[in-house]
Amino acid sequence: MTIETIKLEIQGMTCDDCVTTIEKKLEGLEGLKSKSVSYPEHSGLFSFDTEKTSKEEIIERINSTGHYKVVEEINNGKNGSGKSVNNESEQKTLLQNSDYNLIIIGGGSAAFSAAIKASEMEKNVLMINEGLPIGGTCVNVGCVPSKTLIRTAEQLHNANHPNFTGITPGENKIDFKEVIRQKTELVEDLRQKKYVDVISGDPNVTVIKGRAKIVDKNSVVLRTPNGEVNGETKTGQVILIATGSSTFIPDIPGLKESGYLINDTLYELQELPEHLIIIGGRYIALENAQMFARLGSKVTVLQRSNRIIPTEMPDISGTLTDYLREEGIEIKTGVKIQSVSKNGNKVFVNTSVKDKYEIIEGTHLLVATGRKGNTDNVGLENLGIELHGNGFIKTDEYNRTNVSNIFAAGDVTGEHLFVYTAAYAAALAVENAFGESLKEKDYTVLPWVVFTDPQIAGVGMDEDQAVKAGINYDVSKIELKDVPRSLAARNTKGFIKLIRNKENDKLIGARILASEGSELLMEISLAIKFGITVNELKQMFHPYLTLSEGIKLAAITFDKDVNKLSCCAV
Repeated sequence: MTIETIKLEIQGMTCDDCVTTIEKKLEGLEGLKSKSVSYPEHSGLFSFDTEKTSKEEIIERINSTGHYKVVEEINNGKNGSGKSVNNESEQKTLLQNSDYNLIIIGGGSAAFSAAIKASEMEKNVLMINEGLPIGGTCVNVGCVPSKTLIRTAEQLHNANHPNFTGITPGENKIDFKEVIRQKTELVEDLRQKKYVDVISGDPNVTVIKGRAKIVDKNSVVLRTPNGEVNGETKTGQVILIATGSSTFIPDIPGLKESGYLINDTLYELQELPEHLIIIGGRYIALENAQMFARLGSKVTVLQRSNRIIPTEMPDISGTLTDYLREEGIEIKTGVKIQSVSKNGNKVFVNTSVKDKYEIIEGTHLLVATGRKGNTDNVGLENLGIELHGNGFIKTDEYNRTNVSNIFAAGDVTGEHLFVYTAAYAAALAVENAFGESLKEKDYTVLPWVVFTDPQIAGVGMDEDQAVKAGINYDVSKIELKDVPRSLAARNTKGFIKLIRNKENDKLIGARILASEGSELLMEISLAIKFGITVNELKQMFHPYLTLSEGIKLAAITFDKDVNKLSCCAV
């Protein structure tokens, strides 16, 4: 039996009779051990058996009166409620019964961020990693290898397709094996310098290579690679699950038997694919589609939705589709895949493309159909830890699971699958586990990038989201052909779009389609976060012939026609 104690702020009480009404409403609630409601403090203190009832049930009972409403949970630092363990004697008592303050399952960016933060707080940490090497997805098979390969492909493309008429187009070729070798060299170097070396000398952090399974809220058991328990159990005051995510593989007849690539294996190829078929049409699919097309592969993209990047507005997906097709990438939308087969070195994808039967033939097949949480065989079922979506762990606003001392962070939560959000969430989880007070996670100003060329860069709301939020908004959109820097570079693909709240002149979002458009995001992000108005943006100095000048021009364009502005518009 686990007893949890919570203190709730309750609105609506006007006298002691209100206290009696609330307490009577809670009578008969199975699992409720004690209740103490105070009219002067406008609060209530409740202790309950978490196996029989919950905080939510108590709140629902109070709110169901129709007269009183729970406003928030008051943080009083009690460990029993899953709050931060901030009482020194309480920490010592818990640690006396545990091997570690914190056990981390996983070894990627979230795990490392948590370990570093916990070490800074003088906590004793055990990290247990199995699967990908230390560093996880980003450094090994995600961000780092993909972005260096994208740059390789970009330089080859620009050399062979210069924007200036005075430069003769080239016929440069690549040594694909050397490209992969150099990529691997960078991955190994960054893995060593940014992960292994960072904690190798930290006396507060112990790293074990192995598999861990949670057996109770404070214990994990180590397993052999085939899943057998080897008998060694480790105990921790707090457990953080940071096991990451992996490619979601759809149930397509013949797919498994025919063989396929995912991002983990794609970047290990030693020969350039002759014809790469990609299932999927979002950021992983499109970044790899353009990269391999520029390196010399024929590429076909098969997208189930009626457009690529379907979560973005049609002007983004439509314009990018045109640019990718100009580079020779075949993009098919409205695709239903019926089966996959293989014959020799050829792979065949049997499809229905907008209700017309078609067989797509290629040499390699990449599956980029989304992600799933790495939650199999972690022991979540032993504690009833709640999941959502494709095996992702459900967390609250403090990154806690429904078991109060078990937290989750990073891709395994299915929430904003970026390396920087994983690091943020994990550090926040540690602060909430051991700090003086609880802090809610906040993603309201979250910049993101799709590394195609031109890049898609965004922050805040788009038009659809503004409508759903009930905001009276307007849009300023400037084409790059009207930005001096882009004209000078002879690269005018794309646009800058700003979205503002008309009632207060403050930006609420932006979408950018531009080469190096990601470099513009932070100015906009800071403007949104700190409430800088469009008028104030217009008055700031932006150096001439920089891409950032496009932000000023877009801000001016809310009220003026860009075609009537001089080069020195103010």
